[in-house]
Amino acid sequence: MVATETQSLVAVLEQVKFNDVGLIPAIAQQHDTGEILMMAWMNRASLEETLTTRHVCYWSRSRQTFWRKGESSGQVQLLKELRFDCDLDTILLLVDQTGPACHTGRRHCFFYKVEGEQVIVDSEPLIDPKTLYTS
Repeated sequence: MVATETQSLVAVLEQVKFNDVGLIPAIAQQHDTGEILMMAWMNRASLEETLTTRHVCYWSRSRQTFWRKGESSGQVQLLKELRFDCDLDTILLLVDQTGPACHTGRRHCFFYKVEGEQVIVDSEPLIDPKTLYTS
């Protein structure tokens, strides 16, 4: 698409490149700070639900079910903007994240930092992960 070109959402969704099991990687980024929060997977139905409700819904590969962010933790992601990459095989979700995005209780999932030959944990949990999931 050229910068001035417009296509319908339905037409673009037909072009999205889901992998061989029907999933596409989705990166969540805090809309106002640019902080990368997490990466998860979406299928066509979770993508459509996210666009309809503006509450981010992923597909859990381990549970083989929808994973509505915040459903059991209260740490929701409200969709502000959704973008596709140039190959239509990755999604960028610009979200407003409530509290931690990571199941470890940390703000984001990318807390393992490589420094030379060592890897350090560079952030502490905001919430004890044992109490994060109450529902």
